[in-house]
Amino acid sequence: MIGSERPRVSILLPCRQAEPFLEGCIASLETQTESRFEALVLDDSSVDGTGDILAAWAKRDTRVRIVEPDGSGLIAALKRLAGEARALYLARMDADDIARPGRLAAQITLLDANPDLAACGTGVRYFPSSARGSGYTRYENWINSLTDPVAIARDLLVECPIAHPTLMVRRRVFNSVGGYREVDGPEDYDLILRLSEAGYNLANVPEVLHEWRLGNHRLSERSARYHATAFRRLKVSYLRQNVVPEDRPLVIWGAGKVGKAFARAWLVAGDQLISAFVDLDPRKIGQTIHGARVIGVTDLAVDTEVSRRPFILVAVGTPGAREDIRAELHRLGFNDQTDYRVVA
Repeated sequence: MIGSERPRVSILLPCRQAEPFLEGCIASLETQTESRFEALVLDDSSVDGTGDILAAWAKRDTRVRIVEPDGSGLIAALKRLAGEARALYLARMDADDIARPGRLAAQITLLDANPDLAACGTGVRYFPSSARGSGYTRYENWINSLTDPVAIARDLLVECPIAHPTLMVRRRVFNSVGGYREVDGPEDYDLILRLSEAGYNLANVPEVLHEWRLGNHRLSERSARYHATAFRRLKVSYLRQNVVPEDRPLVIWGAGKVGKAFARAWLVAGDQLISAFVDLDPRKIGQTIHGARVIGVTDLAVDTEVSRRPFILVAVGTPGAREDIRAELHRLGFNDQTDYRVVA
C-alpha cells in the first residue's frame, strides 16, 4: 500500500446500486501499473450491497477513502468528491466500467509531457458485444479517432469528444472553470465545453484503455439530462456565446431530421434568424423551413466581403457525410472554425 505518500491522481468514483459490477471495477483499479492514486468513493443512497463492498475495499487498501454524501444525485456526488481530492490530477471512473492496467499511467505520462494540455481521455471499447449497435460502433470509432487537440477542437460540437469515465484533468484547471455544475444537460459535456471556451487544449491517449459498459442501468439511458435535445441546448449556447457572428447570415447545411432539430433549438434560444438551409436532395431545394429557403450547394457562394459571407452550421446525420461536406466547403473557399462548424 502507498500509505501517506502524496497521490499522483485522485480517482472520483461515485456509486449507486453498483453491486453487480463494482468488484470488477475495483479489481481493474487495484491492477493499475500506476499505483500512486487515491480512490475517493461515495455511496449515493444504494440499497444493495454497494456500501459493504466499498467498506471492505477501504479496509484492505489505505488508498481508498470513503466520502460521505452531501446531497443526492450524480452531480452532487462529483462535486463532493472533487472537493476532497488531494492530487494534482483528477480522474473519473464509473462503477460499472473496467480500466485496463495502463490507463492511469498513460494519462499521467501524457499530461506530464504536455503542460499545454488541460485534460485527456483514452480510447474506449463498448461491452458487452451483444449490446453494441451501429450507433455505438460509430461513436466508438469516432471518439477513438480524436487524439490530438486540433482534431478535438474541430469535432468539439459533434458530440462530447472525451468519454467521461476516461477523463483525467488538472485539478487547478478544473477548479478555474468552476468544476462540475448543475445544468439542464450532460455535466461532462458542459465541463468540456467550458474548458474549451477558456482556451485549454484537450487530447485523448491514442490507445483503448477503458472498457465502457452498456446497459439499461446506465443513467445516460434513463435521464432526460442526457437526451439529444439536452446536448443540442448546450451546443447552441456555446455557439451563440463563442462562435457564430451576429453580423453574418446564418446557414444550416442539412434540411433533414437532424438539421431541422438543430434549427428548432437555435430559434428557441434567441432571435438570430436562419437565412437558408443547404441540402443535396433536389426534392428539398426550393422548400421553406422555419421561414428560410432550402438552397443547393451551387447557390452557396463565398463573398469576398467577410460581413456578407454566410456562417454555416453543418447538421447532418448520414454516416460519412461530415468529411464529404468539409471537403466541399473547402473547395468552395470556406474555412473550418472561422466560416463553418460541424455540429452533428
